[in-house]
Amino acid sequence: MLSPTARRLVVGWTLLVLLFLYVPLLLVVVNAFNSSRTFAFPPTGFTMHWWSDAWNSDGMWQSLGNSAVVGLGATAIALVLGTMAAVAVQRYDFFGKHVVSFLVVLPITLPGIVTGIALNATFTSALGVGLGLATVIIGHATFCIVIVFNNSQARLRRMGGHLEDASADLGASPWQTFRYVTFPMLRGSLVAGAVLAFALSFDEIVVTTFTAGPTVQTLPIWIFGNLFRPNQAPVINVVAAALTIVAIIPVWLAQRFGGDPASTRL
Repeated sequence: MLSPTARRLVVGWTLLVLLFLYVPLLLVVVNAFNSSRTFAFPPTGFTMHWWSDAWNSDGMWQSLGNSAVVGLGATAIALVLGTMAAVAVQRYDFFGKHVVSFLVVLPITLPGIVTGIALNATFTSALGVGLGLATVIIGHATFCIVIVFNNSQARLRRMGGHLEDASADLGASPWQTFRYVTFPMLRGSLVAGAVLAFALSFDEIVVTTFTAGPTVQTLPIWIFGNLFRPNQAPVINVVAAALTIVAIIPVWLAQRFGGDPASTRL
């Protein structure tokens, strides 16, 4: 048990960490209602005008749509390939299994600029493919797979193989075992992995810069491109504030569905 002094120190340190994390986000939200065109603080007045400008911004909606398409595409690829890789590594023995596991995880440890340069060279030089939404989706899938793979592998490791062995002993085929036994137990980790993978893809800017080409613009690139334009500063604040509020949803979903199957209501 902690002493009263140690408990107060822990509480104080926790509050400091929370303030460090959330005060900048709070300032962004406050500035979204600031009547000034700059990021000056404190606000000089209150207005909803910038929210109307952001709502009517065609560039923002187009880039938001691109980000959603890329995120959904990369997440779909990650769910299929990440789950297959996790099941293979956790449920089968084969030569080079640990090497495969290492290589699947490696992309997320690489600096984004290294991944972006490698993908750009592969698409444009080696394959002669034009850059666009498809190349961005593939580029994002390279690191989104890791999220699904890690979540699925951790759940499979906790589950053990006794239920699948029992299913096989009762005459179920491998596909029936996966469909009726393994997949229901994996659903929570897959939902959490999908949410986190989509959030990671939605936020990515470095890899996107190297794989999007000149005609495709995602929301992070749009924000960065308009950040230093004086007339767009208030709109950027609004978009950032809206994303901050909306980001609560995937975090809640990941925690809600990413727990142990025995304690998670599906």
